[in-house]
Amino acid sequence: MGAYCLATALRGTYPFGGRSRAVNDLGNQFVPFHAHLWDLLHGQGGGDLLFNWDSGYGVPFLADFLTYLMNPFSWLVALFPRDGLELGVFLVTLLSIGLGTALMTVFLDRLRPGPPWPRAILAVGYGMSGWVTFDGWSDPMWMWGLLSCPLIGIATDWALHRRRWVAGTLLVTVCWAGNFYTAAMATLGMGLVLLVRLLLDARPPRERGRALLRATGMIVTGVLLAGPVVTVPYLASRATQPSPDAAWDGAPDARDYLAHLLPGGYFTSAPRACVGILALLLVLTFPFLRTVARRERAAWCALAVLVALSYTWQPTVLLWHGLAMPNGSPYRAALALTAILIAIAWLALTHSPGPRELLSGAGLLLALLAAASTSAYMSAATWILTLAGLAASGALLWLLHRRGPRTPLLCALAAVVLLGTTGAAWSTSDIRDRQSFWQPRTTLDADALAARSAVRAHDAWPTERSDPGRHEFADNDPMLLGGQGGSYYSSYVPARTASTLHDLGAGWEIGGRHLLSFTDPVGRAIMGIASHLDSSATAPHGFVQVTEDAPPVVTLRPPGMPLDSATPDASLFARRNRVLGAPLYTTPPLTPGTGTTLHLPAGTSTFTARCAPGSTAQLYAPWYSGTVRALGVTLRPDPVRPMANPGVLPLADVPGGGTFTVTFASDRAQDIPRTPLGCYQRGTLDKVVDTLKATGPARITAGGHSIEADFRPGTTGTAVIAVPAVDGWQCRADGRAATTPGTLGGLIAVELAGSGSRVACSYHTPGLKSGLAVSGLALATLLAVAIGGALRTRTCRSSTGKH
Repeated sequence: MGAYCLATALRGTYPFGGRSRAVNDLGNQFVPFHAHLWDLLHGQGGGDLLFNWDSGYGVPFLADFLTYLMNPFSWLVALFPRDGLELGVFLVTLLSIGLGTALMTVFLDRLRPGPPWPRAILAVGYGMSGWVTFDGWSDPMWMWGLLSCPLIGIATDWALHRRRWVAGTLLVTVCWAGNFYTAAMATLGMGLVLLVRLLLDARPPRERGRALLRATGMIVTGVLLAGPVVTVPYLASRATQPSPDAAWDGAPDARDYLAHLLPGGYFTSAPRACVGILALLLVLTFPFLRTVARRERAAWCALAVLVALSYTWQPTVLLWHGLAMPNGSPYRAALALTAILIAIAWLALTHSPGPRELLSGAGLLLALLAAASTSAYMSAATWILTLAGLAASGALLWLLHRRGPRTPLLCALAAVVLLGTTGAAWSTSDIRDRQSFWQPRTTLDADALAARSAVRAHDAWPTERSDPGRHEFADNDPMLLGGQGGSYYSSYVPARTASTLHDLGAGWEIGGRHLLSFTDPVGRAIMGIASHLDSSATAPHGFVQVTEDAPPVVTLRPPGMPLDSATPDASLFARRNRVLGAPLYTTPPLTPGTGTTLHLPAGTSTFTARCAPGSTAQLYAPWYSGTVRALGVTLRPDPVRPMANPGVLPLADVPGGGTFTVTFASDRAQDIPRTPLGCYQRGTLDKVVDTLKATGPARITAGGHSIEADFRPGTTGTAVIAVPAVDGWQCRADGRAATTPGTLGGLIAVELAGSGSRVACSYHTPGLKSGLAVSGLALATLLAVAIGGALRTRTCRSSTGKH
């Protein structure tokens, strides 16, 4: 913890300096998610643990919570003021490092007993490993994995020695509940450690087999006890918007892989397995330790080599990552390798390596350094930290081998490790911070707080929405600022939500994994948005707030309104007309042009269109990349299909003659919709809004994961709730039994029979009931074992007393 804080302070990074930590997903996901958690814990959130009304115009939340916010340290954000919760997010990482290091110290003692201070010194290399400074630090949820490796190691040690089966099972549950993703990696890694220990165990094969069965039962029961943590995210991931294809680029270059065992560099092409020079020297010394049986040396070295090689072969990379190639680094499971290396280093240290053995290990380390010298990973700091660390660590280990006072030497060794880990973390951060990809977001500065105040000042949920809009502080502005917007970035964006908003004209990024708010008046009217923020270079805080008349979130369509069917709408604008229940748009054909799509050859293509004079023209060509000129406006959309889609784009008002030209220019041939233009009269839109308000419900109420609307008695037609109809919604009207609702443009639609006046919908998380049922069975098993063990103990004591 001290090394991490010192390195952070030397870099001038928050909370020890002015540079924000909110880079990449830390700024775009984790700070906003923790802000939403703060709101929920303080009773200010839009929703509950099951549903999030703030993001994506209403999305499921439990999978997000179980994945991103189950690190128990995350809940400490409730103790901080909301505008200071970034300090709470920092503490998630810091406390995970501290507790993970302490638990590794405990596990090393279970592996082979020894004095606490040498164990603690080595455990620092685990707590400040390359995995932490590369991968874990910016993903607070993964930092729980730092605790999972030693915790599962302790649990399997208990199983190995026929002790504390119930407590070990609970440790496994704690690991999987805190973060199932890294817990799976830790389970696999520490399971391999257990197999090596069983292989080296002197007991008969039958006893070792029983120990393996005990450990297996412990792990299976522990995982099942955390049932909802597995079932809910699993089903949510199956219903999610497909992620961009993640390709396997092949095995990392051997030089880069070896270089990543050394401290202080930054390069993303290999597993980040650095555990410090002291630990690395001990690992490389281990094969030469004559006081360790050859069979034991061979087993542990084979384990380290095989695990290291498993990160270079696609099938085993997939196995480490739950059979799915991750978007981003394919080496996240290097966490397990760092734990294994520290375990081997401890075994070497407890056998007190002598000068010849240390020289052999140092020779291997120098050979490794020479082999890695041409890697792009190597920096000046790498050379300095490696050579200085080798000299200091080697000398101190040699002195420790001699008989004499150990306390001063251990203090010196601790200082070497502290300086080395601090230098490595500082150097890695320094190199990373110079790259544009790692530039921080402004999440909770004065501008963001002003935006939050503006959004909350116009919050009229659930009657209307106050949308943070496309003025982005982070990719999850509704959770960061409050309000009810379309922006939502998560691994669990429902495919139905993404397609619904896309098909209604909203934009997206990352292939639909990052949804965006509507930017045009018609889209905002469909979603009941009465207030939104727009970017402004001249405004004091970089935004202006725009208010407009909007329908309520729940509206009424007349009887006979066609709901969604297998027949597609002719265009986006036809779909919007159907959803609004009024012929708002006209869709002028572009001439010349024939067919269901317009083919634009490379170069310039000019068309003629005609709309009513004074109407407002919009363009919807979601995958077109190039230049569009019309009505004196020049647009330059540059989407990359399917990664980015700008949604509906504004043009201008149509002039008095009504006829205008549209010119497309691009360096490649493309197809666009046959009717990419839509024109509407602002006055007509106002009338549509007035009608929807006049026929809307008298009262709308929303709970954490439910919404109800009371219409005037005898109302008939279809109630439309401006929320994407994802799996899990159940609705009832006029006292009838709850059923899965219909959809209108992908939004929830419920037919009214006229016999009553109330529509009530509630969200039920898929996988929650089955997960709880599995947990119940596992809990019954756990209690049976606990009670059975207690009765056996009591019987044994009674028998002993009688004799």
